[in-house]
Amino acid sequence: MEKIKHKENQTNGIFFLENEKGIVSELTYQKEENVLVIDHTKTQKPYEGQGYASVLLEHTVNYAREKGLKINPLCPFAEVKFDENESYQDIRA
Repeated sequence: MEKIKHKENQTNGIFFLENEKGIVSELTYQKEENVLVIDHTKTQKPYEGQGYASVLLEHTVNYAREKGLKINPLCPFAEVKFDENESYQDIRA
């Protein structure tokens, strides 16, 4: 798998992993002032359960910390991971 890629515009963005067949896993967010609202995570069926979405979420948390942003983990996957991971609490909106 290649490194995590990122695309962003004024209102939203996406972190994703891809291989030669296309996007394997993605995490999308909306930007609201200083908060990234994670609204969707998806991993393609053949790649589920391999930790790709968790890697993207951790990358997003580190990105938000670097930029001085908070995260609202709106999507169910992100919300569960935030509840499980004590180290994410400092960045929760």
